[in-house]
Amino acid sequence: MPALEEFEEIIRRNEPLAPYVHLKVGGPAEMLIQPRTREELAEVVRQCFEQKIPLHVLGGGSNVLIPDEGVRGAVIRLTAPAFTTIEVDGKRVRAGCGASLASLISEASTHALAGLETLVGIQGTVGGAIRCNCSGEIGRFVRRVEVIDARGEIQVREKDELQFGHSSSSLDDPVLLTAEFELDADEPSAIVKRMRKAWIHRKSRQPLTFQAAARIFKNPKGLVASEMIEQTGLAKTQVGGAEISERDANFIVTRENATARDVLRLIDLVRSRVRERFNVELEQEITIW
Repeated sequence: MPALEEFEEIIRRNEPLAPYVHLKVGGPAEMLIQPRTREELAEVVRQCFEQKIPLHVLGGGSNVLIPDEGVRGAVIRLTAPAFTTIEVDGKRVRAGCGASLASLISEASTHALAGLETLVGIQGTVGGAIRCNCSGEIGRFVRRVEVIDARGEIQVREKDELQFGHSSSSLDDPVLLTAEFELDADEPSAIVKRMRKAWIHRKSRQPLTFQAAARIFKNPKGLVASEMIEQTGLAKTQVGGAEISERDANFIVTRENATARDVLRLIDLVRSRVRERFNVELEQEITIW
């Protein structure tokens, strides 16, 4: 009997994952699951842990590299309205963790709420942004996070339980469901001005929008990864169908013939060159499944 057979309506077996991630490379998921309700999701999570089925949650796909051989087990995408709704109540914003970060920023700014607008232009979902404390900023506005634990039970992690660091958080539960933020009221014109400034700065550096690309390394403390990579002379270096972006050396862009192996080889090359030149070990920001 196939694993999770009772959920066949929401499972796609051997589903290619490349179309769902920014680098557009990688093999299929053994099972791609898109639950319709919180209850359905909780039961899928419970059974995966009970049956020892590997479990991944795929958000916007901006910081994930899928191996060429694909991913064993279950890959969950939270695309249903139950996981993407955003509600505003005064200065509090409650967002489903499957919602895009762009949607959250837009909804907050529409209600003249400030704090998140400097994150404009960053790809990904609310859940992904919280889990990695996007730009080291989003965590300070989080008041509570609703999660599903390994038993398939819904729990609430309050602010005093949460810790946010540089590109990291203490949230290690299998699934993040919803997050509540407390923002600051401000003049709409001031919010828009900051959004425009952040957008121009970010887009002037990132790869062009039509390119398949992903940011690869975290910035070491007090240093900038892209500058270090540029100083090694690796800008525009190619390995197979993968290339270091000429606009920001901390991004890898891929062409139609690229493979995940090309990306991995390029990552190893960059890390070794930076180690040789600066005696610094770059830490990956991208997650390799």
